[in-house]
Amino acid sequence: MVDNKQYSPGVKKYIQEAKKLLAQKEKDLKRIKKLKFDTIAIHGLYTVEEALKQNQGAVIEPLYLSTAQAYRDSDEMEAALAYLIPTWCYTRFANPTTYYLEWVLALLEGYQTGFDTSCLVTASGMSAIMLAVDSFLVKQKQGPEKINFVSSIQIYGGTFQHFTIRKMQERGIEVRWVDHQEDIEEWKTKIDENTRFLFSEAPSNPQQSFCDVKALSDLAHSWEIPFIIDSTCATPALMRPVAYGADIVIHSLTKSITASGLAMGGALISRKPIITKVKNDNPLFKESFAEYVKFFPFRDNGPAASPVNALFALNDLRTLRSKMDLVSQNSEKVAEFLSRHPCLYQVDYLSLESFPLHSLAKKYMKLVDSDDGKGKEINRYGHLLSFRVDGPPQNARKVFDNFKLILRAGDLGRIKSIATIPAISTHLQQGEEARTKADVPPQMIRLCVGAENPDDIIADLDQALSSL
Repeated sequence: MVDNKQYSPGVKKYIQEAKKLLAQKEKDLKRIKKLKFDTIAIHGLYTVEEALKQNQGAVIEPLYLSTAQAYRDSDEMEAALAYLIPTWCYTRFANPTTYYLEWVLALLEGYQTGFDTSCLVTASGMSAIMLAVDSFLVKQKQGPEKINFVSSIQIYGGTFQHFTIRKMQERGIEVRWVDHQEDIEEWKTKIDENTRFLFSEAPSNPQQSFCDVKALSDLAHSWEIPFIIDSTCATPALMRPVAYGADIVIHSLTKSITASGLAMGGALISRKPIITKVKNDNPLFKESFAEYVKFFPFRDNGPAASPVNALFALNDLRTLRSKMDLVSQNSEKVAEFLSRHPCLYQVDYLSLESFPLHSLAKKYMKLVDSDDGKGKEINRYGHLLSFRVDGPPQNARKVFDNFKLILRAGDLGRIKSIATIPAISTHLQQGEEARTKADVPPQMIRLCVGAENPDDIIADLDQALSSL
């Protein structure tokens, strides 16, 4: 990442010191990779040795609120800013607290996949998506005038806006929409030599669309392009797309990973290496994409996560597996109740055997490190579902307005149950035509089931539905 000029003896001294530190970090990494998912989530790369030697014995990772790092002398500063030694320098570039979160997310997303991974934490999920896709949408020196990418239309409303407005309208980059992302043949019809990547969200918000992750990864790689997937609603506790060939995984850390609702954040996790035909002289671009983005586009664009938010996310992450198990089981009970209710014409939840995408999701959505008694992991489907109220849209509003316990908000992934009407909130700007194609009718209520006793949530739904 640097030129070949001869550095001073002082700079070389710091490089040698850094090599020793990196060797120890690599040794720690190999040891930690052998641990179970829950243990990694709790400890990450914050070791007993680091706590005692560097942080006065602090049991929990320290919060670094300083905006900048000081250096011992000009040689260390030069080595740091030339990326010759580990550094954080300035919180827009990096921060020690954020590093702890990045390391644990990379380990969890790569857990038992057979691949190494790298991670970049950002200020929000949308900034993670922007950084993930922009590096593939650059004009190549001898490339085509018109480039495109292919995406499922069943994605979060903010992602749809970003692709439609920021990419297609403002930059002239063609977005080719797939209406039924479970249909691999439809994807095949959209790809050509000018396609830069495939993008999916699974399970999708709010309609629970799903894709064949391995088939899409294989299809993308046959065209020498990456497959990017937003796995926010699954989290690494229920699905790790890297295991099936995905190149880049996106999370809105604001959602299920930070279930307390106290922090904003996003994450871009990349497999090492990724597949891409986009030419880039920097070797990190393919070998460790998340690190490439962190050192260059992220540094220059500045969507840095607050260290406080990083610590909140890190703390919530420690119990991710048990929380996702609990809220998934709660959601199954709620979905079963809703599926029998006479006032509803459809319930969208992947655990329901009647749901068209149940069999596909069953292949991928499994609680990590669980055992059904026969040596197989147990299926769990997360805590996002939706249901559609019979009659005109006003009926859905009436039910929605009568919730007494369930909170009305455009949020999801909380420890508390939250509901919204996507057509008037998260997908409002998408427009009626696009909402129809994406299967987001005005009669739909999106419900994210929390960790309350499910009987209480069912009772609240029952009384609200009885208002019709």
